[in-house]
Amino acid sequence: MNESFFEPGRNCASVRHANRFTLLIDGADYFRVLREAITRAERTVFILGWDIDSRMKLTPEGSNDGFPEALGDFLHAVSAQKRLLRVYILAWDFAMLYAFEREWLPVFRMGWRTHRRIAFQMDGKHPLGGSHHQKIVVIDDCLAFVGGLDLTRSRWDTQQHQADNPLRRDANGAPYQPSHDVHSMFDGEAAREIGMLARERWARACKRKHAIHAQPVPPTQDPWPPSRSVDLENVDIAISLTEPAYLGRESKQQIRTQYLDAIARARRSIYIENQYFTSASIGAALSESLAREDGPELTIVVPRNQTGWLQKVTMGVLRARLHGILKDADQYGRYRLLSPDVPGLGESIVNVHSKLMIVDDELLIVGSANLNNRSMVLDSECNVSIDAGADARIRRAIAKMRDTLLAEHLGCEVADFVRERDARGSVTAAIHALQRDRAKHRTLVDLDPQVSAELDRLIPPDALIDPETPIAANELIDQFVPAEKARPLIGRYALLGVLALLVVGLAAAWHWSPLASYLNLKSFANATRQIEALPLAPLWIVLAYVAAAVVAAPVTLLIATMGVVFGAAWGGLYAFIGTTVAAATSFWIGHRLGRDAVRKLAGARVNRLSGRVAKRGIVAVVVLRLLPVAPFAIVNLVAGASHVRMRDFIIGTMLGMGPGIFLTVAFAHQLVASLRRPTAGSFAVLIGIGAVLIGLSVLLQRFLGRSGGSDAHEGAPSDADKPRASDEAERAQRLRDQSGMPRDTSGKTSSRCQDEASP
Repeated sequence: MNESFFEPGRNCASVRHANRFTLLIDGADYFRVLREAITRAERTVFILGWDIDSRMKLTPEGSNDGFPEALGDFLHAVSAQKRLLRVYILAWDFAMLYAFEREWLPVFRMGWRTHRRIAFQMDGKHPLGGSHHQKIVVIDDCLAFVGGLDLTRSRWDTQQHQADNPLRRDANGAPYQPSHDVHSMFDGEAAREIGMLARERWARACKRKHAIHAQPVPPTQDPWPPSRSVDLENVDIAISLTEPAYLGRESKQQIRTQYLDAIARARRSIYIENQYFTSASIGAALSESLAREDGPELTIVVPRNQTGWLQKVTMGVLRARLHGILKDADQYGRYRLLSPDVPGLGESIVNVHSKLMIVDDELLIVGSANLNNRSMVLDSECNVSIDAGADARIRRAIAKMRDTLLAEHLGCEVADFVRERDARGSVTAAIHALQRDRAKHRTLVDLDPQVSAELDRLIPPDALIDPETPIAANELIDQFVPAEKARPLIGRYALLGVLALLVVGLAAAWHWSPLASYLNLKSFANATRQIEALPLAPLWIVLAYVAAAVVAAPVTLLIATMGVVFGAAWGGLYAFIGTTVAAATSFWIGHRLGRDAVRKLAGARVNRLSGRVAKRGIVAVVVLRLLPVAPFAIVNLVAGASHVRMRDFIIGTMLGMGPGIFLTVAFAHQLVASLRRPTAGSFAVLIGIGAVLIGLSVLLQRFLGRSGGSDAHEGAPSDADKPRASDEAERAQRLRDQSGMPRDTSGKTSSRCQDEASP
């Protein structure tokens, strides 16, 4: 093929030479080799990942290197032994959406419990909705690992993917389903280039607060693991990136361009392994390829089902839609969607997590980028690729890699697959010939994903789960406050309203049932009069309220207490002033502590709205107060450490909490009055207050859902940054038209659904 396939600045960032290259298949292979390489490190180890778990074991089968098993302890011990070694760990500053799927408080584990020569940084330098998704390790700037595997939970597995491997356990000892993935290892100038990328990412994330020498010092020994063979020698490697426009940085969409170029040049076969398959532009290109009479055969290996509740009802729906489009385009029977299956799995699956494409035995692409919209535009990604061109040696090596992967999935020897492929002259025909009974044998099974009409209507085509552009602040608000939905969101006021109605029922039970004998109001009334009689009572009340709120006492309980003790008028005033002053005090504390300290102290992710909602700061704070996203004190600290202005924060707090404060105080006061003098009228008032709480929730959410238009936000591409019309864009638009996606004429997406992000 033409040697000019790689075009730096267009479909890759650079092309660099490597002396050695190897494809690492599955976690057991990668993690064992990586551990061996780290023990040989001398100066630096950079680890960049979507996630990291200090408790995971690189080699649960055991190792003979004398170091601890758990990753955090292993890195600590290696650093302690090597005086000149520095370890830099950069992990995505993840969305709270994934809090229950990740190690809690990784900053504590990797920041306070490790050696002083290990530096840990959370990377949040992304547009709203984006993520740091590169999976990179670089050792001494001369050995690099790039692929789809993070150093985290539930990634280790062998190539056999047995249904009940006793070593496949997470840090808590719980078993997890089989996992398939691929990674790459290479050295030379290509590894040096990845090292420079890692240094740039580190400096960007931590604002250069950790000095890193710009010119790496060559190691005294070769870090290449002696136990691992070499697949290819003397080969050029292209490095391709996805980076969104953000804080003055230009957008890079080299990975999408390279995928589209690769599909356009394919003549015989395209083999894909990928966790996700939802990209509109990639789907459009594949659809055109299938429609050509002389186009290539297309084989795609994906997980049978998407893992996780959110992915099943979002990415699964989008994949089914794209599959239907490709089926319709497949006029010549060249398309197959497949999934690996192992006997004994039951409802579990082999989780295909790899991101790999092989075209015509000539082009190999492997890295972190999924075939979804966000990996093409929004998340930070890194792929490496090799083009054989006319070099038969490289073509044989690439073909062997593909054949090895397919033989693994089919449960046969590589030689068996090669024999069938050569005899039939087709990859898909060879797969068909080697498929076996899934109940008895490991094999590949054909997939035909369908989606119910109800679920299809529920997930909009432009869902934020797989956005094509950075998310504007008003779109984030629309996720939680849908303008077109009449049903109420279970937010702060709705929840209070429901609780209020429940308390009415309990109050009635206390009065007209034996429960009344357990309620002593006399002593409570006496205590109320004593508090009201104290000198300077208003000042002490507010100060006590602020102190309690700042130390994270439940603010709703404090508000209700004001109504019970001081009545509707004074109680409401005390609660309103106390809440506002407490919010301002916590905000100031968060501002003084700074972003990193707040993250460590609070254990919660710093406000993703930050400076990106500067033009909608008040509305954003109101939404935060309406939605129970975090405790009152935590939200205050986080806001103070972000870029939200104090004025916007205080106004938003008063608007968001004021109505609820006065209604809650009124409810608490009326409850006490009803218990003292129970009448039908008093309980009717209680029910009315509860109904008002729920109604106010609906009205506020509708109002906020309609407010604001399409304000620009920090990190969103400007008109000058937006790509010009191209063949790729036209293909993507045609696919949107076929799939029912709205035509995009503004360069933005309108979204009304939850955000993902997926690894």
